[in-house]
Amino acid sequence: MTTPLSRRRFLVIGGTTAALAVTGLPALAEPATGTPVIAWNRTLLRIVRTPGAHPATVHPTRSFAMLHAAVHDAVAATRSQTAAASQAAHDVLASLYPAMAADFAAQLARELATAHDPAPGIRAGKQAAEQILRARADDGSTATPPTIPPGTEPGQYRPTPPGFAPAVFTHWSAVRPFVLARASVFRPGRYPELTSARYATAANEVASLGQDTSTTRTADQTEQAKFWAAPIWNLWNEIAQSVLATASTASAAQVFARLNLAFADAVIAFYDAKYHYRIWRPITAVRLADTDGNPATTADPAWNSLATTPADPAYPGAHSVISQAGATILRHELGSRRMLSVTSEALPGIVRHFRTFQQVADEAGESRIFAGVHSRLDHVSGRRLGSAVARVVLPDVHR
Repeated sequence: MTTPLSRRRFLVIGGTTAALAVTGLPALAEPATGTPVIAWNRTLLRIVRTPGAHPATVHPTRSFAMLHAAVHDAVAATRSQTAAASQAAHDVLASLYPAMAADFAAQLARELATAHDPAPGIRAGKQAAEQILRARADDGSTATPPTIPPGTEPGQYRPTPPGFAPAVFTHWSAVRPFVLARASVFRPGRYPELTSARYATAANEVASLGQDTSTTRTADQTEQAKFWAAPIWNLWNEIAQSVLATASTASAAQVFARLNLAFADAVIAFYDAKYHYRIWRPITAVRLADTDGNPATTADPAWNSLATTPADPAYPGAHSVISQAGATILRHELGSRRMLSVTSEALPGIVRHFRTFQQVADEAGESRIFAGVHSRLDHVSGRRLGSAVARVVLPDVHR
């Protein structure tokens, strides 16, 4: 990626931000917290949750990464941080979602009205936004997703009921990463042989716990399956909003940028793995278990999962990749132990409580087993991939 949004530049800016906090810069007559960073993150969350507002073949994590990379670079370049964050966010979102330009302009005007000496921040924001938009203009995200043929052999992915929709984001592994050297750099190892004991153990676990009529899944596990059903990057951005509510603008900008750069590249990386291996989903595996050559599995042609299966291959699990990346970033930035209350996007009125970011990641990943859409093999490989991607984004973590 081109300067100043290359991996090297972004990580250097991260160090610069930390240095600015201790050099005695004069206090500014503007909010000390990361309010503008969080406000624009909420705006983007509203957009991606609005049906039809976001392009169907562009993954939402790209927008979050572009937004927060621009905000981060703008904030790091000036003392006028409210204006810088707001202008950068406005310019990126107005370019990505031009139909909402009037709403973005109104939000920008409100925030600039509270900013101290906004002119330098406006300049920094415009420059940072222009750089990220130029850098990502030809990143492969606008390509037409190719159609992949359904698998015919045991273990191969094929569309799943009830709709048997074609596979989605088949082009996304070819999108240029933000930070990773290439999409396949942390590609998980080969999927276990279908005849192996490892495969049978994982397949039987999800067949028991993930069935829609399961009698082995507990009530709490059923709640977990439903609680985490929404796009997982949305929930982790909500978590970041709650824990950064009182953070400085510079700190909020850094954490959100690292978090969402990790998410964007994690999605590119897991689609690389999904479409490299093209492993069937549990609903196919259970229904066709009499073809897998494993005497320890049993076919159930009428088996249904608790949740509707996403339209892409199983290995690795997206929730596990994203959640482990999120936990790794937030633990590094904010410490491991923190009382967390998470509200579900998919299960209204339900709040779950945690003591660490890792507990959140573990539950979110395992919830997909209880939902019947992933096996533990997908979960474990996803955790490893998410952790590896996050460690590249963090400049001072030993890899």
